[in-house]
Amino acid sequence: MRVWRIVFAAAAWLYLAGIVIQVFLAGAGLFEMTDWTNHTNLGWGLGSAPILLLLLTFPARLDRRTVWLTLALTVLGVLQPELAAARRELPVVAALHPVNALFVFWLAWVVARRSADHLRLVRPPEAAGTPERADAPTAAGEV
Repeated sequence: MRVWRIVFAAAAWLYLAGIVIQVFLAGAGLFEMTDWTNHTNLGWGLGSAPILLLLLTFPARLDRRTVWLTLALTVLGVLQPELAAARRELPVVAALHPVNALFVFWLAWVVARRSADHLRLVRPPEAAGTPERADAPTAAGEV
């Protein structure tokens, strides 16, 4: 279970990093440093990445809230490139692309933070507390 939680956490943080890179690429396209090809290509890849995250929630045996948040992230993540693709037929719907990106980023942040919390929950008991010192009192009032 711990290995799967590590895999889930790594995937969640990588996905979040991918979103930050995607925003940079959008800025690069907006300010004409490059064309939109890299943003488009990465966007289609990021659109399907949350499906992997959702599948990883099961072997990692995460709590229900994290699974539901990951499901919401998956729905919004899959929807994200489709919103951009609608720019010619439904420009008003396509205008929701950057708004949805804010929600995708926020959910990815929450899921990544929760994945780190799950790793802390499965540490061995001796690692969870403060290390015992040889000179520490062993009973109340003992010095």
